Amino acid sequence: LQEAKNYLSKLSSTVEGLLAIVVTDRDGIPLIKVAMDHVPEQALRHSFLSTFGSATEQANKLGLKQTQSVISMFKNYQVVQINKYPLIVTFIAESSANTGLLLNLETDMGDLLSDLQRVVPAS
Repeated sequence: LQEAKNYLSKLSSTVEGLLAIVVTDRDGIPLIKVAMDHVPEQALRHSFLSTFGSATEQANKLGLKQTQSVISMFKNYQVVQINKYPLIVTFIAESSANTGLLLNLETDMGDLLSDLQRVVPAS
C-alpha cells in the first residue's frame, strides 16, 4: 500500500495544480489517497466521494449507458472522476490545472488500477 501511495505521490507532481488523487470503491470508501495539505477537506469526505457512484447508477437507469468520467468545475477547484469499475478515481485540482493532463493520468495508473480491480469486489 505504501508503494502505491509513493507512486501516486510522484504521479501527482507531474501535473501542475493537482492537489489530490483518491481511489475509492463504488461506495466512496477510500482505498488509496494522496493529498496536499491545502486540498479542500470537504472534497475528501466520504459524502462527496460517494456521489459519483450514485450519479452513475442513476444515469444507467435512464439508459445513458456506463458513465466514463465526470468533470466538475468550481471557482477555485476542479474535480475529475473516472469510472474504473469497481473503482472510482478522483483527481482534485486547482481550477487552472490542465484537465486533459488529469484525464490522461488514468493511463499512467493502469497497472495500479488493474491490481486494485482484482481485489475489490464488484457490487
